[in-house]
Amino acid sequence: MQQLLKLTRVIDAIGDVAGFIAKWLVLLACLVSAGNAGIRYLFSYSSNSWLEIQWYMFGGIVLLGAAQTLRLNEHVRVDLLYSSVSERTRLWIDVVGFIFFLLPVTAYLISLTWPFFLKSYVSQEYSSNAGGLILWPAKLLLPAGFVLLWLQGAAELVKRIAGLTGAVKIDTHYEAPLQ
Repeated sequence: MQQLLKLTRVIDAIGDVAGFIAKWLVLLACLVSAGNAGIRYLFSYSSNSWLEIQWYMFGGIVLLGAAQTLRLNEHVRVDLLYSSVSERTRLWIDVVGFIFFLLPVTAYLISLTWPFFLKSYVSQEYSSNAGGLILWPAKLLLPAGFVLLWLQGAAELVKRIAGLTGAVKIDTHYEAPLQ
């Protein structure tokens, strides 16, 4: 179990790097958006590439940040039971969720998005918009983000099992976002 927990720390570190990139993409997307709007209104000039790069960055924010969000237990939940049950029951809910939902679904999404990216990469596909960008970097975010999420899901599964066996203490506390 200790070897698996060491592996989870490596996966956590990889997710932290992706999360760090996602955080900076938020700022960069805001700057590009503000700069694009400013140029459009001040100089009556615009380019589709500025709009497309914003979409690329938004995709990066979501897909690269998802694994870290899972690690920090900040994903949105439909909390019908989770907050009212014991910590041990929460660990079991997480284990069942990871095994039967998160890991199979992300594996399936990886299998769907990899050929989608590969076809774009091989053909060097460009956006059909005037001034559009090459598409494969944005499409690469799909399988990369799902691989990161799958890895983090596997790491969280190991941690939850270790928590059930008493090898580690897992904080399962979840606060619903303010409505």
